[in-house]
This record gives sequence, C-alpha cells and structure tokens, in this order.
Amino acid sequence: MNFSESETCRNLMRTFAGEAQAHTRYRLAARTAAAQQLPILREVFAYTAEQELTHAQLFAARLQAQGITQLTVDAGTYPLDPADDLPAILAAARLHELHEADAVYPAFAETAAAEGFSAEAALFRQIAEIERSHAERFGTLADLAKQNRLFRDEGSTLWLCTHCGHLHTGSEPPQQCPVCGAVQGYARRAEQA
Repeated sequence: MNFSESETCRNLMRTFAGEAQAHTRYRLAARTAAAQQLPILREVFAYTAEQELTHAQLFAARLQAQGITQLTVDAGTYPLDPADDLPAILAAARLHELHEADAVYPAFAETAAAEGFSAEAALFRQIAEIERSHAERFGTLADLAKQNRLFRDEGSTLWLCTHCGHLHTGSEPPQQCPVCGAVQGYARRAEQA
C-alpha cells in the first residue's frame, strides 16, 4: 500500500496534531498550577507536556521520513480543559489520556497493522501504554485533590520538599519548609519522588 494514501498516514497526522495540542493544554495547566502556588502540580503538568511533545515529534518523524510535509485531515475533536479549577483539570486530563490509551491508539495500531505498517502499529501501541501511565498519574492526583489530600494524609507520612530535599514526617508537610522557606505546594509524598 502507498503510504501517502493510507489511513495510517492520516492517523499519524491526527496524532501529531493531538499530541501537540495536549502539550499546549498541559503547559497552560502548568501555568495555572504555578499561579496557585502549587509547584508540584506545575512540575507534573510540565513534565507530562514535554512527554506529549516528544510523542508529537515521533509521529512527525514518521511522516517526514515518508516525505509528508503537509496533509489535510479531519483531526477530530479537541478538548479544552477548565481554566482555573485544578482538580477538574486533573480529572479531565485523566479522561483524555484514557481515551487515547483505550480507544484511539489501539484502533490506529490495528489499522496500521492491517495496512502493513508494522513499525507504526508498534509505535501506536507503545504510546498507548505511556498514555495509560499519564492517566494513572493524573487520576491519583485528581483523587487526592478532590479529597483535599494533596498535602494531607491520615497517618504519618514522609514528605519531601522538592525545592531543597528536606524530609518531614507527619500527617501533612509544613506550610513553609523549615530549611528553604518554600511554600507547601513544593511538597510531595516521598514515595512519589
């Protein structure tokens, strides 16, 4: 099958656009987290945004390797997350990532395999696994935020100040790190480090 006429070619362009859009969505979420003095959430969004950008680059490289530099496709529907509600943004991000992991990428992998593009099929499957890990990370944080437990735990927990590395044991991290003065938003459970 001619690559430029394949559905796999169009799916690669769709995923390039989708991953680039996810990168932007997560960069915006990172800004919201920073504005709300939650650097630990800013870090998670920024870290995930960079992974989404890498995914976009991988899909673009497949297209470019085949000489595709422009392609008109119906890219589907793009989500726009709530602007300032971080628990809602986290929950929405989880759902977006699950949709990619469970529906979009497996279907694209099947199409690529049926069209004889095994390397592209493998890439879609591998990215689906990564998107699932994104969903799990966002889901855990969304649950903690919804339960008002991002910085609280029922038992004694080891907390890490991600700004300086100070460790604190207690049901919640200090409002301000006793070593560097960083706000509580820099703290995370040490097992998440």
